Amino acid sequence: MTVRVRYAPSPTGSPHVGNIRDALFKHLLAKHHKGVNILRIEDTDRTRYIEGAERDIMESLHWMGIQWTEGPDVGGPHGPYRQSERKEAGIYAHWINVLLERGLAYKAFDTSQELEEMREYQQINKQPVGYFGGVWRDATPEAVEKAEKEGKPFVIRQRIPRNETVVIHDFIRGRIEWDTNTVDDPVLIKADGMPTYHFAAMVDDHLMEITHIIRGEEWISSAPKHALLFDAFGWERPVFVHCPVIKGKDGKKLSKRHGDTRCLDYRAAGYMPEALANFIALIGWSPGEDREILSMDELAEAFDLGGLQPSPGVFDIDKLRWMNGNYIRALSPEALTATVKQYLTVPDIEEYFTRIPEGADAPIDAAMPAAVALMREAFEKTPELAATALLLEQPRVTTLSEFATACMFFFQEEPPFDEKAVEKWFGQPHVGPMIEHFQKWSSGLQAATLEDCEKAVRDYAEANSFDKMGPVVHPIRVALTGKTVGPGLFELMSALGPQVMAKRFQRALGRIAKANV
Repeated sequence: MTVRVRYAPSPTGSPHVGNIRDALFKHLLAKHHKGVNILRIEDTDRTRYIEGAERDIMESLHWMGIQWTEGPDVGGPHGPYRQSERKEAGIYAHWINVLLERGLAYKAFDTSQELEEMREYQQINKQPVGYFGGVWRDATPEAVEKAEKEGKPFVIRQRIPRNETVVIHDFIRGRIEWDTNTVDDPVLIKADGMPTYHFAAMVDDHLMEITHIIRGEEWISSAPKHALLFDAFGWERPVFVHCPVIKGKDGKKLSKRHGDTRCLDYRAAGYMPEALANFIALIGWSPGEDREILSMDELAEAFDLGGLQPSPGVFDIDKLRWMNGNYIRALSPEALTATVKQYLTVPDIEEYFTRIPEGADAPIDAAMPAAVALMREAFEKTPELAATALLLEQPRVTTLSEFATACMFFFQEEPPFDEKAVEKWFGQPHVGPMIEHFQKWSSGLQAATLEDCEKAVRDYAEANSFDKMGPVVHPIRVALTGKTVGPGLFELMSALGPQVMAKRFQRALGRIAKANV
């Protein structure tokens, strides 16, 4: 049997973490079994349709490296791959007529007011809430014909059999059963003629020969309706796989307060797609052997439905940052430069960092767009310095965006001083003469290798009887970068070069003079 799966999003917004995990699991399963992954756009709910959402869906999948072999953009033998187009082609009309002819579906002419009164009655009398037949489930053909002639709007509902037990075998949870008397009759065709998810998805799954329906556990309650629909047509049921929900570290359902949930926000924030895919794949699934860092090919090789966990997966933004840092540190110098330059072209960086999250009082990082613009300029004007700066900061950053702020001091004419650093170091009596010495030293150089810089600093420390390097290294770093943390001092001195060092030492002498007034 060839494994065939489908990712079937609705174009009602940009995909978030839960959607992407769904798509990723299907991509990995199809790749593992050398099967087929289908992209199907379920756009029958026109009231919730958002222009541009389908573009965001495809862009997110492409960025994540998730592939499909059939879909609206690539075609295939089971098209069309948009449900609105399938509806226009008459696909659903044919199959709903089959159910109507077999008496397994019926037309219901209830008004909105009648349905609301039904729900209120059920709630007051503590009955199961739902449509269990009303007057139309067993209405006579004459009553139905009369209502149609009067032009009353209607929906078509599935006739769920009564007094039976329906059983499904979920791959993760095993046997699940329902008393059909507790399963309401779902709408299959809405009053506007559009099919519902309950109907269109199952018809399409059969016609597209889907072997595994992988979806969130919130769909378990709908599983008996879908299983019975397959049975009504005499179709073989696919394998049902209901994945657990994703929760935050606090045990609550994942929401924006746990971190970004929109896939493309992670791109703007500076996460690598390989790291994000690796991280998301491990939410609710385990490859075994305590492995954590896996490439997409390694994930596909290891992916098996048996590794899916029945308990909720946990979204831990700190772990994602750690994992992303690992991927960044694994990049070669050439790949690092290419990756960061590609990140700098992401179109929505400014929109993302200047956005004020729900419940927050300030933007995510209002200063980030300026830092990104400065790095873009550095790659245009001083590409070698920009590439060197990336390498020096590579061991310390966890996102691509952090390079922009971490490297700013390399490119700024006058990097701002950390006032706490100035207060701590520039008032000490030895610092003024030391910075003056290095200002003269750097002014007399044509070039400064790493070895030159290290020798100059160590020779000065030895000549002036410093037992420890801290009182020498830290003030020099503050003079050159404005802060007390950063890459290795000798490396950054060499990267800045004699001319820039001389200017910054001279500027620092001015601050030292003020600190000692």
